[in-house]
Amino acid sequence: MARDSCLARVTTGVAVGGAAGGAVGAIYGTYEAIMYKVPGLLKIRYIGQTTFGSAAVFGLFLGAGSLIHCGKSN
Repeated sequence: MARDSCLARVTTGVAVGGAAGGAVGAIYGTYEAIMYKVPGLLKIRYIGQTTFGSAAVFGLFLGAGSLIHCGKSN
């Protein structure tokens, strides 16, 4: 049962990290696309790359942190 609980915590950590990273990445990507005057439809691609990249990094780190905390005893 403890293993399922650990897996649930890590999965939740990845999901929360991905959501937070995606939100931050979308805001930052939009800001950069406007500031660097990215032309036309390339703005959408640029914002998408920034969003998914940030979501992946935040999700990875929050999932890893959850995994590390999972092994600690209370």
